[in-house]
Amino acid sequence: MKLKTVLLILTITLVFTGCKSQKGAARSNNKKNTERVVRGSERKVPVRNVNKNTPAEKPTKIITPPKTATYAEIVTAYIDTYSQIAMEEMLQYGIPASITLAQGILESGAGRGELTGKANNHFGIKCHKEWEGDRVYHDDDEDQECFRKYVDPKYSFRDHSLFLTSRSRYQDLFKLRKDDYVGWAKGLKKAGYATDPKYPDKLIGIVERYGLTDFDNAVLGKKADPRSLDNSEIRTYTVLKGDTLYSISKKYNITIDSLKEFNGLTSNNISVGQVLYLHSVEK
Repeated sequence: MKLKTVLLILTITLVFTGCKSQKGAARSNNKKNTERVVRGSERKVPVRNVNKNTPAEKPTKIITPPKTATYAEIVTAYIDTYSQIAMEEMLQYGIPASITLAQGILESGAGRGELTGKANNHFGIKCHKEWEGDRVYHDDDEDQECFRKYVDPKYSFRDHSLFLTSRSRYQDLFKLRKDDYVGWAKGLKKAGYATDPKYPDKLIGIVERYGLTDFDNAVLGKKADPRSLDNSEIRTYTVLKGDTLYSISKKYNITIDSLKEFNGLTSNNISVGQVLYLHSVEK
């Protein structure tokens, strides 16, 4: 009797233990997985595949005239350095390259001014409240005024374009023809760009003295105006060995397209001894 009782107790114990184990296993299997939220500096960001061979933006190559250079040579070096930038600004913002260059020459002393030397500021643009870039302090109308500083001169030219296009007082300038440098020079003074009463005359003088309208014409693709030429005296050029349409166009300040139009050319091919018209001729 005692033996049967012991066996019954053992059987009940084994059954109870097995059920408990199965329930524990079931609870373990049904347990929900939780995700770890990664925040802030813990987050792993994949590294971008940067091409190390990509060249950085090239700085402006400044042509430096010799110490013994005349003022005319200094201005010529300035024009050679910045004319391409001025033409690019004209293409994008509509300000005549001749005016931009003339202002740069006048405001910066053809690149030799103190403000230009220490801040790459070619147009004397002051900080104003919206400026968040580097700055220098320079005596101007008042002592130690705040002026904008640029890492490279080309950014000064870009800021000049943005300065004129973003201010309502200069809006009337953009109603003028892009080749009307006289109107632009006078309009800048009228809009309050400068206080010097002779400012327009100075700009006009620089444009005309150094032929800066050539850069406007290059951007506009302007052709020679036949009405300004006297057809009673037909000007021609006889092609010599080594001549090209490009060299002839530079020599006579005419665009290649104009030369081709004046002479009915469909290609750039010319031959020695060929006579070319240098202006439009009525036929």
